[in-house]
Amino acid sequence: MNVDVLLGLQWGDEGKGKIVDSISDNYSLIARFQGGPNAGHTIKFDDIKHVLHTIPSGIFNKKIDNLIGNGVVIDPIIFADELKKLDDLNINYKSLYISRKAHLILPTHKHLDAASEIAKGKKKVGSTLKGIGPTYMDKTGRNGLRIGDIESNNFEKKFNELTKKHEHLLKEYYNYSIENPQEDKKNWLKAIKVLTKLNLVDSEYFVNDMINKNEFILAEGAQGTLLDIDFGSYPYVTSSNTISAGACTGLGISPNKINKVIGIFKAYCTRVGSGPFPTELNDETGLKMQKLGHEFGSTTGRSRRCGWLDLPALKYSILINGVTDLVITKIDVLNTFETIKVCTGYKYLNKTIDYLPYDSKIDDLDPIYEKFEGWVENINNLKDYSSLPKNLKKYINFLENELNVPIKVISIGPDRNETIYR
Repeated sequence: MNVDVLLGLQWGDEGKGKIVDSISDNYSLIARFQGGPNAGHTIKFDDIKHVLHTIPSGIFNKKIDNLIGNGVVIDPIIFADELKKLDDLNINYKSLYISRKAHLILPTHKHLDAASEIAKGKKKVGSTLKGIGPTYMDKTGRNGLRIGDIESNNFEKKFNELTKKHEHLLKEYYNYSIENPQEDKKNWLKAIKVLTKLNLVDSEYFVNDMINKNEFILAEGAQGTLLDIDFGSYPYVTSSNTISAGACTGLGISPNKINKVIGIFKAYCTRVGSGPFPTELNDETGLKMQKLGHEFGSTTGRSRRCGWLDLPALKYSILINGVTDLVITKIDVLNTFETIKVCTGYKYLNKTIDYLPYDSKIDDLDPIYEKFEGWVENINNLKDYSSLPKNLKKYINFLENELNVPIKVISIGPDRNETIYR
């Protein structure tokens, strides 16, 4: 059991990038297993903020390898731009590997994404418009282009055929025209050349070979559990399996290779885009959270909706992921709140429940809150658990007792050093 899985337990943006970076010394390989450039993993050190969209968050650790697994979808243009930023920082990425089975996002995938959202009108799901959904649709429809296809002699022919199919769909189904398709193609193929210079591998053999050599691997998830295509707040979800089971299909490893499942959650909740959000605060408290937490999407720039921590939703995520260790982040955002609330259940259709119902009418959920006295103290410079304020410890202890999983890591600020390990 040489593989640990690290993933988000809410609607994404939980702080996965920082935690992966801070614990990366414990592993030989960091492997992204799903999602695409709709992810935005932020790492801050030396007063510089780095945002990664496709590249694993272990890239800044010179001692380890990084893998983009088969479950990931890759936009060559965005990816080439990420590499350029690493070049500018003199970061060596020779230890970066890409699965030949990872799928490619074409320019027309992004146009299909935009056309679909326009057609949905008020029912739009809040897509990042990065072409993620249409790419996964082509994957399941057995039409997709993969990284390994780059090495074939007829790659451009395959690209042209799939592009032509997409253009037909855009015209006939959406009445949507692409302004400059030739420019799109030119830029995309230029970025493809960048990919050809990297380490392309048969990742299932690559990962399992490391396991057989008794190396330790961290599978890095993107987005969050409540955005999972099967178990999230459907249809307001992403297009991949964001849960721990997705690490098996997204990397080619068997379930019996998984050891710890590390679940990350914020001390409050946020959500970008449309979809149900039972504890959302449409008031001054929500705006205060948004401002103090700098709650704006690192990928889209959109403001995040904010609300109190939702325990039934968190327990649900812990259940389906088999979480063994918890990490709480952004607890410092609550430093100035005199009263802190936690949702412990809901009033739903004249009943009191403590679980997430199937019915999509989650707007009918009325949260039941338990109140806690805040600590009203700056905690960003504290170095160990014993020095935390008494009221913060009470909050942590309450959460551990309710969730029945130990909180092993407490993030008290955005910098990699602002982390307390228990």
